[in-house]
Amino acid sequence: QIQLVESGGGSVQTGGSLRLSCKSSTDIILNYCMAWFRQAPGKQREGVVTLDSDGTTTYTASAKDRFTISKDNAKYTLYLQMNSLKPEDTAMYYCAADLVTLAWCSGGFLRWPRDDAYWGQGTQVTVSS
Repeated sequence: QIQLVESGGGSVQTGGSLRLSCKSSTDIILNYCMAWFRQAPGKQREGVVTLDSDGTTTYTASAKDRFTISKDNAKYTLYLQMNSLKPEDTAMYYCAADLVTLAWCSGGFLRWPRDDAYWGQGTQVTVSS
């Protein structure tokens, strides 16, 4: 059974950094479209960044230049390095995986992820001013 388990969330002040991790129970990280999403209280879930199987990354405007997605295939682990954090980054962060085309991974997946993609349970990030 495929499971994704996030960790690394916490509370930081504005301008701080955190590194989130998402450990997969299987090797789907090698071939699936991997992504980070977030959901703030009272708001809809939003995409943050995707990483497709050939290494292409796609960032949303809010994450570009501050966040970096990466993965360690040997450890089946996806990462999200977040720098220069702002209060508006406060949210529950989720990793997700889906078997989609490369084109969809870099385009539609961030905006229209499937509910039956694989999702982790989330890790909370809180940024105080």
